[in-house]
Amino acid sequence: MLIPNPFYTVFEMGPIMAGGQAVSYPLLRKNNYLPDFDAIPEDVAKAAKCILVSFPSNPLGKIATDEMYLKLIEFANKHNIVVVHDNAYSEIIYDGKKGRSFLEFDGAKEIGVEFNSLSKTYNMTGCRIGFCVGNEEIVQKLYLMRMQLDYCDFYPVQFGAIAALNGPQDEVVSQRGKYQKRRDVMCRGLRKIGFDMPDSEATMFGWAPIPSGYSDSEEFCLDLLNKTGVLFTPGSSFGEYGEGYFRVSFTQPTEIMEEAIDIIDKSGLAKGK
Repeated sequence: MLIPNPFYTVFEMGPIMAGGQAVSYPLLRKNNYLPDFDAIPEDVAKAAKCILVSFPSNPLGKIATDEMYLKLIEFANKHNIVVVHDNAYSEIIYDGKKGRSFLEFDGAKEIGVEFNSLSKTYNMTGCRIGFCVGNEEIVQKLYLMRMQLDYCDFYPVQFGAIAALNGPQDEVVSQRGKYQKRRDVMCRGLRKIGFDMPDSEATMFGWAPIPSGYSDSEEFCLDLLNKTGVLFTPGSSFGEYGEGYFRVSFTQPTEIMEEAIDIIDKSGLAKGK
């Protein structure tokens, strides 16, 4: 299975637990963190059974272009590969930009499926409920596997999900606005004190290079924690291509973020080691 790198850690463990092999393809800053399908070696593509793509991306905070989805479908058709698109952050996208469903594009339903989650859009994280749509045969295989693990989610959770999906979506819009305000405070605040922190395009996360003088993201994050009490996630936690970066989250109120930025500024760590 081809997986992105940096990646959400479950992407690597899933294939391994199923007895398969996870082979990563890099998401690089020079490519705006989008896949370069032409750079995937021919022998790797030929051996692959499945490719996992995830946009909006955790940890990168990026959305994909229409061109990327079209190239993905072309790549999958050429090599007879199943596409799995993780679209969990579909409703947390900023600045009026639009995230797309993989299944919107011609030919997608013939080769793949898309997963979504109520954890992010409706704050139902602890309920562990989501859905998979797309190619009928692939969905049926997933159904057969799930039937051997459990029969269904707890009924009240199912009815809660139905109410969330069918009810008014005002709160989804409101929550997106709150996250964007937090994004603005965190990303612009860190940029102002010296970090190379771009504005996140989507998700509740931001992604940036570690300061000069550091070559190890874990070392930087531990220094930051010990000197300021502020915790960022080292990029190395998300795979080898995450090394040299760190992830921030927008899950705290703006006043807490402003306080954290002020503490970091006074520590001098933004200017390097």
